[in-house]
Amino acid sequence: MAFVASKKRQELIKTTMVYITLSIGAVIILLPIAWMLSTALKESGSIFLFPPQWIPKPIRWDNFSKAVNAIPFWEFLKNTLIITAFGVVGQICSSAIVSFGFARLDFHGRDFLFFLLISTMMLPGIVTMIPVFMMFKAWGWLDSFKPLIVPSYFGSGVFYIFVIRQFFMSIPFELDEAARIDGCGTFGTFWHILLPLAKPALMTIAIFSFLGHWSDFMGPLIYLNDTSKFTLSLGLNLFRGMYNTDWNLLMAASLLIMLPSVVLFFFTQKQFVQGIVVSGIKG
Repeated sequence: MAFVASKKRQELIKTTMVYITLSIGAVIILLPIAWMLSTALKESGSIFLFPPQWIPKPIRWDNFSKAVNAIPFWEFLKNTLIITAFGVVGQICSSAIVSFGFARLDFHGRDFLFFLLISTMMLPGIVTMIPVFMMFKAWGWLDSFKPLIVPSYFGSGVFYIFVIRQFFMSIPFELDEAARIDGCGTFGTFWHILLPLAKPALMTIAIFSFLGHWSDFMGPLIYLNDTSKFTLSLGLNLFRGMYNTDWNLLMAASLLIMLPSVVLFFFTQKQFVQGIVVSGIKG
């Protein structure tokens, strides 16, 4: 009896320590967001007060409307939505097709090509930045959305290919054989059998792809020159002047831009975790 009570006490202490650790981590992660919200609701003169004023006095909710009107917010939103929508669709389609080839088709050099593809993940993006820029410049694609969209249709997301390939590998090959017996071809097997089963993995890469395109700053900074073609992430730089920065409006706009990503993850976190867990079952 004493042993059982001691074991329960140890489990209670362990659980308590886990919750305390997670709570501390949550506070550390949420602290910058709380500071952003506090700054977004302040007047310009009270941002750098010491000690810091966490609860603004007065609370300026109109900073959000001022931030939207200070820049061509809706035009930047339209540009961001175009790039994000086409980019997500392109990465889902190309990643699914390439992953199917590596997971279910048997051809000479398949494993070597997959290893070669995965090895490109170890290549820093800064190394290929200049050659890729020169290539797009030679094609006349600068100051357009093409460099930000077209690569998505040619397997630009190596990590996404890896995730879906791992998911396809976890599906029994007997399903392919049964589909062929019923007269289903290679593409039919992919479209009617494997793709519907891969919804968790597809949802996962859709979330990753959305977050990547929505918050991308480096790509638009490199390829876009015309202000009318800026994305939201690039448009935030317009709040920074030569001599001063409207920090309250900048933080208000940043919160508005961050909101879709937070809402998306909040409503799809179950599918996100399921896709990551299932795709790692089989190598």
